[in-house]
Amino acid sequence: MQLDHITIVAHECACLRSFFVDVVGLKEGARPPFGISGHWLYLDSQPVLHLIERPDAPSGAGVRIGGPPARIDHMALRIDSLIEWQQLLRRLRERQIPYQLSGMRAQQEQQLFVTPVPDVTVEFVIDGRYLA
Repeated sequence: MQLDHITIVAHECACLRSFFVDVVGLKEGARPPFGISGHWLYLDSQPVLHLIERPDAPSGAGVRIGGPPARIDHMALRIDSLIEWQQLLRRLRERQIPYQLSGMRAQQEQQLFVTPVPDVTVEFVIDGRYLA
């Protein structure tokens, strides 16, 4: 079993698309004509992130009747090179996007958490041996 894709439904997708393409480095690619707005973002040749734009989706403001909508808590992307890690950090700093670093000593990994839009957190993980 392996991860196939993650779908995020949002009120407006431009900021998410920009974050995942311009900062993370995913590429926008072919998407079937579903009849609704959205984007398929690719990692290598695999469409791993599906963004669906629904203007009727909660925008993060106002009162929600019946509690919060279903959402993804976070997605995690593993980085396998120091150069790629450094490039991610540079792009985050250039765009003044706040992030939080957290080490997992037991697993010898470094985590980076960023929230590009409210209620969407992205985790990046790198083997700590790359950073030594």
